[in-house]
Amino acid sequence: MPGMREAFLSTMDRMLDEDPRVAVVLADISAASLADAARRHPDRVINVGIREQALVGVAGGLALAGMRPVVHTFPSFLVERPYEQVKLDLAHQGAGAVLVSWGGSYDMPTAGRTHQSPGDVALIDTIPGWTVHVPGHPDEAVAVLRDALPGDDMVYLRLSGQSNAHPRPGPGMQVVREGTRGVVLAVGPMLDRVLAATDGLDVTVLYATTVRPFDGATLRSAVTGAADVVLVEPYLAGTSAHQVSEALSDVPHRLRALGVRRDVEVRRYGDVADHDLAHGLDEASIAAAVKAFLDRA
Repeated sequence: MPGMREAFLSTMDRMLDEDPRVAVVLADISAASLADAARRHPDRVINVGIREQALVGVAGGLALAGMRPVVHTFPSFLVERPYEQVKLDLAHQGAGAVLVSWGGSYDMPTAGRTHQSPGDVALIDTIPGWTVHVPGHPDEAVAVLRDALPGDDMVYLRLSGQSNAHPRPGPGMQVVREGTRGVVLAVGPMLDRVLAATDGLDVTVLYATTVRPFDGATLRSAVTGAADVVLVEPYLAGTSAHQVSEALSDVPHRLRALGVRRDVEVRRYGDVADHDLAHGLDEASIAAAVKAFLDRA
């Protein structure tokens, strides 16, 4: 099965043939994979080189000219480095674009801190008007990408090398399992390990691939018994905590937010599993955290 990155690139190769509004803007990353498309559409596959601020600025210009730019690189170079251009050249100007990152929070651990971006969704969340998708399977990534291309709005699609075994396409939050002792909300690639970690526990498991706008109505309806919520996100812990609090503003509740640690920078290479363990995002750590949280009620 191709991963999310391969699924994205093959979809873009086809969409460039199908939709004359679509343009892809790159900063060297993945340029070789779209070389054939660049030969067919040299004016709509644009590689600006390692100039990430220009990457986003060019996309803003294309959008203002009536094109639908798709901007792609690693999240640290797509959101963190050109944050000012995302804020001004896109959002402030009302210029829509589809930003597509690949690399998750630490999918390239041997590349070091420069290629780790656990704060990308939190940064995008500071700018109003973005739709943010965090798919958990390549098929989900393709579906939200195809849905986004006809529009003119601002969309951030966060792809990762980690994925669930099976797709669960569809808008909003999905109820995957029902229980009475609390709600565990799994975002994107976190679902399979959350299901394994909560096996045998009497909890409702929700699954979200679209985190902005946040489906507070489904979360609110799932909190029918104990209003204890565990949020499991593949990026900075607590990124959606304020959304949970807003959805449950009239309900006394407890929240435990799991994700990439905020209290320390993990200064090690290793592999993805090592980083999952360091951040408490492996199956055993999630199971222990959920059980301890519920037992303290």
